[in-house]
Amino acid sequence: MLLAFSIAPQTTNDPEGSVAEAVSAAIKVVRESGLSYETTSMFTTLEGEWDEIMAVIKKCVDAVEAYSSRVSLVMKADIRPGYTEQMTAKVDRVNAILEK
Repeated sequence: MLLAFSIAPQTTNDPEGSVAEAVSAAIKVVRESGLSYETTSMFTTLEGEWDEIMAVIKKCVDAVEAYSSRVSLVMKADIRPGYTEQMTAKVDRVNAILEK
């Protein structure tokens, strides 16, 4: 399973409106999870089994709640039992077609 998610506090004390500190707390949870992941400017993608990914998401929400009583969470999942290492394999398949 691949799950892309974006998480941020709805409120911030930063005068410029930055949510970087709270988002960093969530990314720390992801890094400590041991799951394969990729972080981009808008989303973090996790790869693993349903229960282990959802446990990480819950911990991320808890981490961000330390910064705000209101948290925004967006998730998109690719649930494909029996497939692993798809985070890079999907991109590799597209690149192979583009290189033809």
